[in-house]
Amino acid sequence: MTAAPASDPDGLLAEQLLRLTRRVHRIQKRHLERRELGITPAQSRLLRTLAHYSSPPRMADLAERLEVVPRAVTTLVDGLEAHGKVRRVPDPANRRVIRIELTDAGRETLRELRAARRAAAAEILAPLGEREREQLGELLNTLVDGPQVPPCEEGATGRARDGEG
Repeated sequence: MTAAPASDPDGLLAEQLLRLTRRVHRIQKRHLERRELGITPAQSRLLRTLAHYSSPPRMADLAERLEVVPRAVTTLVDGLEAHGKVRRVPDPANRRVIRIELTDAGRETLRELRAARRAAAAEILAPLGEREREQLGELLNTLVDGPQVPPCEEGATGRARDGEG
């Protein structure tokens, strides 16, 4: 990868962010593989998303939240259900609607996922002191909570993303 010229500080930052993101994913993947959870990164993302709902969501809700097509969610749920991590349950108000809920095994897997993420974060943040970590947290909050921009042209084509993250 070619470094952005010093005259392009935003380009350099973009490149550094991309490299950091890739490093985070590699380290998280290594920590997850050590735990032998038997799920894909996309399935782990679906489990983490499920955990944010106060009641079991519909598959369409998950697809919207994950920004993927409904068929992608069906495939992810099929795999997780086969491993006993989630189950399909009928909606009490409309039995034709299917909702997805975590099982006890799914909740245990989430605990393992969180532990793996914490271990990965500790590894990545190890070179930073307490004050640097606080500063990084403040900067990341600014970026994460910043103004919402419309999706780029490529994202507006309706193509599904791979659901990993």
